Amino acid sequence: MIVGAVQEVGLISIIASGIHGLVGENLTAAILVTIWGTGTLCLLIPTIPLTAALLPVIGFLTRSIPGAGNALYYSLSMGSALGANNSLIGATNNLVTAGIAQRAGYPISFKAFIKIGFPAAMLTMLVGTIYILTRF
Repeated sequence: MIVGAVQEVGLISIIASGIHGLVGENLTAAILVTIWGTGTLCLLIPTIPLTAALLPVIGFLTRSIPGAGNALYYSLSMGSALGANNSLIGATNNLVTAGIAQRAGYPISFKAFIKIGFPAAMLTMLVGTIYILTRF
């Protein structure tokens, strides 16, 4: 519902236009902004609603950047999947694991998760970025 509301009020169009203004028709810049922007936003916004909200943005950018093809969809997938490891709320499986660990007597705090998850996410996003830039 939130994604639909964000689209209805025009926020998605504003974001898409802003990103297009930033990257122009440069596919490499669009890939970098997509992977790293999505991955960073996963610190605060759970992956599934974030990805759902960004799909129309990626659709707009794909139509407006020559040669984009599927590159930006792969970039969105890469950024959201790997960026979900940034924080405890990034992905549902992180929360489930923390809950199981807590019940077993090994609580995982938000801060403790970020200490390990953030560097791991950044490293894997770097590797993912190299792969996407090489692939496309």
